[in-house]
Amino acid sequence: MMTRRSLLAVAGGAPLLRAQTRPLQFGFSLYGMKTLPWREGLGHVARIGYKATELSLRPGWNTEAKLLTKSDRAEIRKRISDLGLALPSVMENLGLARPGGSVQANLERLKAAAEVCYECSPKPPALIETTVGGRPNTWEDIKSGMADELAQWAKTLEQLKVVLAIKCHSKTGMSRPEYALWLTDQVKSPWVKVVYDYSHFLANSLDMKTTMAQMIPRAVFVHIKDTQGRAPNHRFLLPGDGDIDYKQYVAALTAAGYRGPVVVEVSVDVFDQPGYDPVKAAQHVWDKVSPAFA
Repeated sequence: MMTRRSLLAVAGGAPLLRAQTRPLQFGFSLYGMKTLPWREGLGHVARIGYKATELSLRPGWNTEAKLLTKSDRAEIRKRISDLGLALPSVMENLGLARPGGSVQANLERLKAAAEVCYECSPKPPALIETTVGGRPNTWEDIKSGMADELAQWAKTLEQLKVVLAIKCHSKTGMSRPEYALWLTDQVKSPWVKVVYDYSHFLANSLDMKTTMAQMIPRAVFVHIKDTQGRAPNHRFLLPGDGDIDYKQYVAALTAAGYRGPVVVEVSVDVFDQPGYDPVKAAQHVWDKVSPAFA
């Protein structure tokens, strides 16, 4: 249940989206720091120089919603504020119309995520970002079921006063910009937006500026990482370790009208490799990519 304080924070009923006149916030997601306690992770993110972070609510991370006590949430909020960071998003992994899945279970997870969005963010509530699943090359078969369930999510999000941003993924059914746009068109909710992550479109050899023109008008969050190879034989890399020119990327993103957070997502393709060091990875990306945001 939302607290009185939370409800007052959203008086007026409009989505709390980031103002489009603010500069890009360069951040690093704690999704890529799974092996570190969140206190250490936040400290390293701030020390390196990032200005934003993201909590992973996925099972297996120490910031999963059910693991965070009220005291933990208050401490995360204070620590983020004291470190000069922002918390623009939390990461979930919710499947739309998943075979054998439960709509009610997904709605309960949305409610739990929304509480974290309010209780852990120092300023506006974070948004929830998620992929939505589905097997590759099944879009036409699954899209209607996805739209039906997303409409139910949208009603709950309106009550919670939290924005959900859905993300295309090159290894799932919703892999292309037009698919995400079609889904948001079906629900027509101000509480359902999109994530822009070019790495998944590059895997399908799609043009960066074209995909930005398609998605940025509805995007409230950006993930970055690099891509090696093309779908289905591709893998993801740390930003700066592939062919994306991030000075050009940032310029194109700004020209397209985006003024929100840009957060590094370390793929499982990277952090599951032997010898992966999350702190070294965060520093490596900062050294290679942060000049593009200067």
